[in-house]
Amino acid sequence: MKKRAKLTYGIIGLGRFGMALALTLAESNNDVIVMDREESSIREMRNYTDYAFVTNDLSMESLREAGIHNCDVVIVCIGEKVDVSVLTTMSVIEMGVPRVIAKALSPEQGAVLKKLGAEVVYPERDMALRLGRKLLSGNFLDYVSLDHSVEIRQIQISERMEGKTVQQIQIRQKYGLNIIAIESGSDTNIEIQPDYRLKKEDIIVVIGKVNNINTFEESL
Repeated sequence: MKKRAKLTYGIIGLGRFGMALALTLAESNNDVIVMDREESSIREMRNYTDYAFVTNDLSMESLREAGIHNCDVVIVCIGEKVDVSVLTTMSVIEMGVPRVIAKALSPEQGAVLKKLGAEVVYPERDMALRLGRKLLSGNFLDYVSLDHSVEIRQIQISERMEGKTVQQIQIRQKYGLNIIAIESGSDTNIEIQPDYRLKKEDIIVVIGKVNNINTFEESL
């Protein structure tokens, strides 16, 4: 298997989101540059990286001195101060960093950051949406988000699906989803035959676009 190339990440802002992200990346043996105005946060990060800088100044010059321009990916985790978030994101993009990701707290802030050329994430909103989907589905079965539009999700079959074959429920034709496994008790079947007849305790594992999975769950 081909080894993934080691990347250098820059994290600007060590709030809850930025700190958790920085720790995850550093613990995965990546080079991480972190910048924040709070000395306590930087002191904690110095246990994980040699490149941790206390600064109140996020000018282009300060960013260059920290080595942000040498990063493969920079994540601007300043959501609360919109003006600082926008100016810092603009500076990082102008420095030619290949991939810039910026945290946003509102659609308006996200729209501005996106116009600058950054990828935008909404950590609080995304977490709330994922929790909401689990609550609305009536269970807390696991799912894996592959990106913002594709998921792998476990779904408990409904009464009307019981006794039908995989072919008969037409999940691919109607919803554009693929069944990649069927869990029944402690058994997991990954070789799904069209004539497999669904049982009451079965849980199907599907992959597909989030909207299609949600539509399928609503139909149940």
